[in-house]
Amino acid sequence: MPETHDTLIAKLEQMSSQYDSLELELTDPKVMADHHLTRQVSIRRAALADLVGRYRTYRQCRADIDEANQIISEDEDAELVELARQQMSTLEPQARKLLDEIADELVTADDLTIGSVILEVRAASGGAEAALWAGDLIEMYQRYAARKRFTVSTLDASQGEQGGVRNLVASVQGAGVWQALGYEGGVHCVKRVPQTESQGRIHTSTATVAVLPEPQTVQIDLPESDVEIHVTTAQGPGGQNVNKVATAVHMIHLPTRIEVRMQESKSQHQNRQRAWQLLRARVWDHFQRVKDAERAETRSKMIGSGERSQRIRTYRFKENIVVDHRLDRSFGLQTILNGELDEMVDAIIAVDRAQRLAAL
Repeated sequence: MPETHDTLIAKLEQMSSQYDSLELELTDPKVMADHHLTRQVSIRRAALADLVGRYRTYRQCRADIDEANQIISEDEDAELVELARQQMSTLEPQARKLLDEIADELVTADDLTIGSVILEVRAASGGAEAALWAGDLIEMYQRYAARKRFTVSTLDASQGEQGGVRNLVASVQGAGVWQALGYEGGVHCVKRVPQTESQGRIHTSTATVAVLPEPQTVQIDLPESDVEIHVTTAQGPGGQNVNKVATAVHMIHLPTRIEVRMQESKSQHQNRQRAWQLLRARVWDHFQRVKDAERAETRSKMIGSGERSQRIRTYRFKENIVVDHRLDRSFGLQTILNGELDEMVDAIIAVDRAQRLAAL
């Protein structure tokens, strides 16, 4: 227990220092001149503000306890000693309560500091219906993002032959976006009668979702010498200019063999920028998974690892419910498809928080 306490206090001291550094950064003329950078730093500072404020209240409470203990141990003034004892009876439980609350919040505090993610949705098994289903999921996330006031920017997209989306890559930004979307990674299964079905039979189709924290450039060293770049004409459906002009960008990170293809824009420059953005996120995620293997393994026992191969949710149209398999709970289908995910996400966060807290 003392070891856990010391680890917790050390982490809180680190966060308190980080908060002060971010405060200082916001007064830096270079940061102030860059609107995008100012927003990033502000998001990270805001994510720490409440926790650091409570920790500093706890720290003051502990200082008051130490002072009261000093008065009691010196035993020079009976009236002061009695007053100190009364204070102790209030301060001790207050300090314990504060630290318990802080520890509970701390385990997800780092998640809140990530203000940008890469969201990838791909049609999987089910043919044309899978593309339609992927399109429905994207609409669900767009509605959710609008409710949360997140900004969504499409980086790359490919339409299904009979409608829907074969795959979409988007950047989603906003305070708390990683905590809101980070648990969506995995296989989303739908059971319904497809628009393409003439016999009225229920089919099962799937789409995969991946959510990657989007690192700042300074957080990852990605030398251009480690990346092989090819520029080609776009593949698949698209406008004539897109298909005839070499604007599609294909990047391969040689050390990990991670590949990225980007062809959404008719501008090679834009596709190249977006490809770097996605590649950086995928490579960062790869090394984070290696670095955090033990924590990820522990976490997967409770809420799942977020791997694309893992089925996390089934949307049952006949019963009008959505079953989240990690919670073993059902939610209203239309509520979820309308982008009202908060109740479900909050339940997953609560489970994850309890499991992480136990592992502190």
